[in-house]
Amino acid sequence: MELAATSDRHFEDTLPPRIGKYHILRELGRGATSRVFLADDSFFARRVAIKMIDHEASVDPRLRSRFQRVFMNEAALAGKLSHPHIVAIHDAVSEDELSYVVMEYVPGHTLRRYCSPESLLPMEQVVEIGFKASQALDYAGRQGVIHCDVKPANILLTAGTEIKVSDFGAARYDHAEHTCLSGIGSPAYMSPEQVLEKPLTQQTDIYSLGVVLYQLLTGRLPFEGSNRNSLAYQIAHIDPVPPSVHRRDLPEPLERIVLQALSKDLSSRYPVWNEVSRDLARAFKHLRLPDNAVPEAEHFGILRGLPFFRDFLDVELWETMRLARWQSHGAGSVILREGEISDGFFVLASGEALACRNCKTLESMQAGHCFGHMLYFEEGVAPRGTTILSRGNCLVMEVKAQGLREASERTQMKFNRAFLRVLVNRINRSGAQTGATTEGGAAAPSAPEASSHQ
Repeated sequence: MELAATSDRHFEDTLPPRIGKYHILRELGRGATSRVFLADDSFFARRVAIKMIDHEASVDPRLRSRFQRVFMNEAALAGKLSHPHIVAIHDAVSEDELSYVVMEYVPGHTLRRYCSPESLLPMEQVVEIGFKASQALDYAGRQGVIHCDVKPANILLTAGTEIKVSDFGAARYDHAEHTCLSGIGSPAYMSPEQVLEKPLTQQTDIYSLGVVLYQLLTGRLPFEGSNRNSLAYQIAHIDPVPPSVHRRDLPEPLERIVLQALSKDLSSRYPVWNEVSRDLARAFKHLRLPDNAVPEAEHFGILRGLPFFRDFLDVELWETMRLARWQSHGAGSVILREGEISDGFFVLASGEALACRNCKTLESMQAGHCFGHMLYFEEGVAPRGTTILSRGNCLVMEVKAQGLREASERTQMKFNRAFLRVLVNRINRSGAQTGATTEGGAAAPSAPEASSHQ
């Protein structure tokens, strides 16, 4: 179980030998007002996780009151949710000096570690995780429980694609005797109804799972604001960028599922969980890779070896991988055709190609050449100025201009720097060719990554 820890806490570092009837083994983590321990439940011969609330006077009274309500939410669900993909709450005790919740201990880690471009899970695994989460949240909904804080940090990955939804502290529970919390949850995963403080239904959890799927598939959140108000405005009023902009190989049916889950219009969003589960199950059947598919690691290794990407960090290369579409071409095939309308640019990953205009060869290109990138600096699409022909078998990586404009600032900066280097190389080469032609009648050879043909 992965838990947030704080370094400057007032908690004593001593390990209590027992909490109630449970023998304490070790501390798993700590938060603002609680510690979590691994304990032995000798009566049932099992390991459990115990979340103990801090009752010390130095805790901010408002924070303590708020967390007490979160505790009451979890306590109200003790023994109520029994599902293979939900962390079970076994017991809860609330006393003046000691309050704690006893939960199922789940070894593993949260999905939080798979939310960046360099660490994404395989697509079929993401779909299977989404399917199981949808089943768990559907079950909770049928028990009158809306989670209200679905996010990667609250979904535990135990082994393979086995998951457990955890942390129902912000949940709305129809049968709870205490007042439901409002405004609780992680801003980036909140639904429009939550940020606008409107009535909540199971559709709010459907929206939040849509955000989780978006992030697991692309390594990006659909909305990122400089502050909470900016983020809330985007969630309530701005349509998300389609995830395929950040990941070119995303199948259309899977993108459609994510965007429908993220619809701001409740009549367009999935109305019930079983429709989400049905569409995810259908998408999973179409995600099997063909036998001749090139592994991602091989593509990554190719990019790492190209001079165009010499300044890129691994995280930026992985983001580029998500933006890219890879194409294999046989000898003599057309990679780009003169006059063709397009908005992408290309990197010749392996092999050789020729740049031609009006049936005349302009230059030969080697692995590492970038071409078509000038269109990135223009708005909209434009006709290609040259034809690119493969001389033998070659592999080409294409990135759409729109996708790069939506990429992280650090990745855009690295591409802009690489494009500038291409331009400088082209200018230097043009000068060298002019000088060589003037003095000796022969043009200087071309340098890798120096092409700027559209």
